[in-house]
Amino acid sequence: MEKPARAAFVGALVAALITLPGLGVGTLWDNSETAYGEVAREILLTHDWVVMHLNAAPWFVQPPLYFWIAAIFAKLFGVTAFALRLPSALATIGMGAMTGYAVARQAGTRIGVYASVILSSCLMQAVIGRLAIMDALLDVAVALSVFWWFRALETGRDRYFIYGWIAAAFGFLAKGPVAPVVALLVIVPYALWNAREEPTHMPSPRAWFAGLGLTALVIAPWLVGIAIHSGPHALVELIGHYTVGRYTGVIENQAGPVWYYLPVVILGLFPWIAFLPMAIVRGVAALRSSATPPNHARLWRLAFVWIVVPLLFFSFAKTKLPNYIALEFPAFALVIALYFDGVVRRGASRSVIISAATVPIFIGLCAFAIALFVRDNKLTSSALSVEPDLIKMGTAIFIGSVVTTILLARRATLAIAPYALGAAMLVAVDILAVVALPHAEQFKPIPVFAKVIDRERMPGDVVAIQSFRGANALLFYTQPPVYGIAPPGSTKSDEGPDPRTVLCTHPRIWLVAPEKRPTLDPLYGRTRRTIVTSGSGALYLISGPPCPVSP
Repeated sequence: MEKPARAAFVGALVAALITLPGLGVGTLWDNSETAYGEVAREILLTHDWVVMHLNAAPWFVQPPLYFWIAAIFAKLFGVTAFALRLPSALATIGMGAMTGYAVARQAGTRIGVYASVILSSCLMQAVIGRLAIMDALLDVAVALSVFWWFRALETGRDRYFIYGWIAAAFGFLAKGPVAPVVALLVIVPYALWNAREEPTHMPSPRAWFAGLGLTALVIAPWLVGIAIHSGPHALVELIGHYTVGRYTGVIENQAGPVWYYLPVVILGLFPWIAFLPMAIVRGVAALRSSATPPNHARLWRLAFVWIVVPLLFFSFAKTKLPNYIALEFPAFALVIALYFDGVVRRGASRSVIISAATVPIFIGLCAFAIALFVRDNKLTSSALSVEPDLIKMGTAIFIGSVVTTILLARRATLAIAPYALGAAMLVAVDILAVVALPHAEQFKPIPVFAKVIDRERMPGDVVAIQSFRGANALLFYTQPPVYGIAPPGSTKSDEGPDPRTVLCTHPRIWLVAPEKRPTLDPLYGRTRRTIVTSGSGALYLISGPPCPVSP
């Protein structure tokens, strides 16, 4: 008997246990978390819910949905890491629940529970669900669109098609046109493929009209508001430069080779990546077999299209970031869930036991890669401080993989084997969040500097940063504006304002910069005092008699 609600509950529970513990521990991570957190905070500072702001200036980089939700939570709980990360955590919990429900309704409770556990306990979901970014909202919107449209093609009921478009509209408000584009890139090839194999109910003109109309109704008010407040150029910058431009060009030096996402998939799907090769082989065989139930065959087709098409789409984009392909991880979870269901029905083979046994090998390779990274980047002291925590995490996953292998080897325990690995991943991630990440706080100098500035700042003082990473964090932990000034002696205007224009026009300047100053470092007759140092940086207070802006 199908019990999709049970699968939804399990998926939500696992996602909650892997995202909520320690969600507010520590400070935000620079660069994206602090930038997006600041945009949400400036909604409360400016009381402007239409035009987003960063550093007290209009900001037309991302749509507003995440910032609206984060600002509401910040109003309720304070401007904290917990409040700003909570939208991602809740979206990830919703993703686990929705995936479990949709798959269970189609293929049975066991496959639905497997899919929700696998998705909710993979590394990519754990990371996305713990960051103050908008990708979790995008991912759940795309998944909702795909699953609703899949249901519409299966049943012929227009309302499911309309629901999918409404979800795509909220995905647009989360991260722009990429939401409906990717959802269509998945469902259109699937519909054409499925129509060759069995009768498929294509949406009626009425469904298209209603779906697109409601999509416009959700999106248009904000777009019109932006155009009225800031002019059409704001929409051109938002959609043209920062959306289409991400695909056709490189934004913020975020480039990568065409194979960029292959290692991202391998790491992001950990620890379940060990089972993916055999799952794909099993899926190909299932689609070739006439004995495969039609409801399972549809899911195999959907999952394969969902994996391949977005992966190719993002691989040929000029701008690349690991989180871009998180929206296809429900498909990976679905493939592996169908594979495990087949293993339970047929009995474990040597290949599945070998796959489980490779997880410890993968842990060893990760440890080796981390050791090389630490050595090459001279991070020995910081790595040593978290080494005990990493060992605990590795031990948890190692034990989980061993238990999973043992359970797979016995017919009576086959069905519960995946849960052992999921539980091990849950323990490992919570160790990371609650124990390891607080130890990393000592390597974040900007919050240290910001505390001093907030405590000692006087009216008329300004804050600046020069040749030091963390401008967004400094902005978030102080108050806008923060001046990012060019290095001493720089002649490039794109590196920030001339230091003289900042240093000479304010009574006191709190400057975050490297502790080791260059030989050419003019102060234009003013004095500089070192207030506090942290890591390789220092907080300086520059004051003294005013100086002319021009030499």
